[in-house]
Amino acid sequence: MRRRTGWRRVLTGALASLAVTVGLSTALAQPAAAAAGTPAAVTEYSHTSQAGDYIGQGVSAAYTPATATITAGGTAEYVRFRVSTDTTWWDVDLAAPVGEELHPGVYRDAERAAFRTGRSPGLDVSGDGRGCNEVYGQFSVDQLETDASGAITVLDATYTQHCESADAPALKGVVKYQAHPLSYAYTSDAGDYTGQGLSQTHTGATSTFSLSGGADGIRYGVSGKREYWSASLAPPTGEQFEAGRTYRAERSAAAGVAGLDMGGNGRGCNTITGELTVTTLVLNDDGTVKAFAGTFVQHCEGAEAALRGTIHYYA
Repeated sequence: MRRRTGWRRVLTGALASLAVTVGLSTALAQPAAAAAGTPAAVTEYSHTSQAGDYIGQGVSAAYTPATATITAGGTAEYVRFRVSTDTTWWDVDLAAPVGEELHPGVYRDAERAAFRTGRSPGLDVSGDGRGCNEVYGQFSVDQLETDASGAITVLDATYTQHCESADAPALKGVVKYQAHPLSYAYTSDAGDYTGQGLSQTHTGATSTFSLSGGADGIRYGVSGKREYWSASLAPPTGEQFEAGRTYRAERSAAAGVAGLDMGGNGRGCNTITGELTVTTLVLNDDGTVKAFAGTFVQHCEGAEAALRGTIHYYA
């Protein structure tokens, strides 16, 4: 059995472990009008291990609160995420460069977390008694929140770890603790004016998002990766958006027709045809939007080429 050398430094601050005991549910209810409520947070862990990777032993694994105890502790300086069952355990340590705090972004050239040097971020994934003496890798933080005491309350991150050498087989994982989906992805057909035939995915690690409005209309924005996108979405005239419905869409709402206007990087359409599906819509008590998820297909100026996108804002 390979053993790690050196002592692990005691983490700064209290490691208040936050156990999750509720199960996850991803199934949509029957179509219904949007209502006030709390967006469903996601807690889960998964990894894939390439053949020859010492830590994961070439095997993939996935856990939810229904199958394991999942906790997150530490502060924005040094986070420890832990998964345990009766027969196995996994630890994921993520650390900011010394003297800094983690925030949404991409952290490259990571070293073993407890022994990181200079301005390097820290990463250390171990499990079932296996760990690395030297770590080479990177990680991305999509979301990270703390409470008034500085303890971690929300974490959404991905990592890639190579054990002992930079070209060693990789262990890649996804870490989520009380996280809400937050992303925008699109694909553009060749000939589509707005998307210029490109595809892209925006996450919290690379981009910022905005959402406003309510069931009578939503405004959405994305900025990142040298791009900026904005959307105006409106229900058919005289209606309010309902979760679970697919609407025929044009640039301006009308009777029986939803409004859809997605523009990007200074390009937009004079006329639009397409469709909009509202998969999730959660409202605050005052009727303002709290969370939204949906998909759209947009044809610009009557062209057959389309811009297709998926929006997740805390849903």
